[in-house]
Amino acid sequence: MQNSVQTQSDEPGQTAAPVRGAKTALGLLLAINLFNYIDRQVLAAVEPDIRRELLPNAADPRAKMGLLFTAFIVTYMVIAPLFGYLAERVSRWVLIGIGVIVWSLASGASGLAQTFTMLLVTRCFVGFGEGAYGPVAPTVISDLYPIRMRGQVMSWFYLAIPVGGAMGYALGGQIAESSLGWRWAFYCVVPPGLLLGALCFFLRDVVRGAADPAAKPVRAPGFAQYKALLYTPSYVLDTLGMAAMTFAIMGVATWMPDYLEQRHVAGLGKISPRLLFGVITALGGLLATLLGGLAGDVLRRRFAGSYFLVSAAGLIAGAPLLAAMLYVPFPLAWVFIFLAVFCLFFNTGPTNTILANVTHPAIRATAFAVNILVIHVLGDAISPAVVGAIADHASMRLGFLFMCAVMVIGGLLWLWGARYLKRDTDLAPARI
Repeated sequence: MQNSVQTQSDEPGQTAAPVRGAKTALGLLLAINLFNYIDRQVLAAVEPDIRRELLPNAADPRAKMGLLFTAFIVTYMVIAPLFGYLAERVSRWVLIGIGVIVWSLASGASGLAQTFTMLLVTRCFVGFGEGAYGPVAPTVISDLYPIRMRGQVMSWFYLAIPVGGAMGYALGGQIAESSLGWRWAFYCVVPPGLLLGALCFFLRDVVRGAADPAAKPVRAPGFAQYKALLYTPSYVLDTLGMAAMTFAIMGVATWMPDYLEQRHVAGLGKISPRLLFGVITALGGLLATLLGGLAGDVLRRRFAGSYFLVSAAGLIAGAPLLAAMLYVPFPLAWVFIFLAVFCLFFNTGPTNTILANVTHPAIRATAFAVNILVIHVLGDAISPAVVGAIADHASMRLGFLFMCAVMVIGGLLWLWGARYLKRDTDLAPARI
């Protein structure tokens, strides 16, 4: 891809228009990310069917099934830094294409698994493939769109989290309940995945830093350049806040069905409580992701730290809303669940935009990869166990209140980061 003709920018050193071909590339990356999250949630939708077939006599079948999710997360977060490093040296579209094809084939292999061990191995390969995609795709978007537009564009990209997750759960559930059986839930994601992966090989690589013309050129970053991340307060505080947010999201997603069952919550009409929670998550996440990125971009004209301020406001506001859900009777409590989910996802676009804006294009892929590693280690890799332990020794209500406290801590970290954002954004082109 080549740079489009640039008009006068609204800020010194920044392009005013996206790079030529940006919409095509964004459309492909959005489609890939959608199938990324469809694939992740398909497993959750068919988990009971798999457990009954592959672990009929196991002493602790649910714990073993949980290992499938753990295997994916661990592989994903460990392999991401490797591909972040490679993305700064080789073709990013080739890496993305290979990653998509690998995880698509691994998903198909999940349907072929005849034993639990085989299924565990295939989920590791899914994590490997997604590890090649996760830290790379946002850097391509960052090189296609200027700073003034990145919040909105990142929001469109990350819409795949709530929408794709809901679609995957619905797709898996429908197929599992049909005469096809659970294995076809994995087979169905293979053809579109292979097609999307193949399309990546036909796109030309965008120049690193194409949307950041003021960035100092770097041929091959080394340790000194990566070390600069630790001296970028906005990056560090953003990552720690995202870990808190990820902790809360995974905790809510894991334990909300159990909490609803404990409270003997009824659904609405023929809609079960679990399905209703899924619909609320998809709708709340969709609206919040769109509006969060838009709010960050619009407010940036008045507040230099807008991306942090928007993210912090959402996460801090979500804590009392989630807490209120514990004390308000149903069906009114569904309103507070929707609002809490909305607040949890409101920061998705802005926080990822911060990562892109405060890092030099030459090390941006590694920056995203390290972020992935940290937020998973401190976030969703431990939150189900931590909240579950609190529930076992005290109550599920206390477990949810603990998540509320974590949300407040994350919001305060983001408020702290607001004071550094403009400085770090201005220094990013030369901080290497």
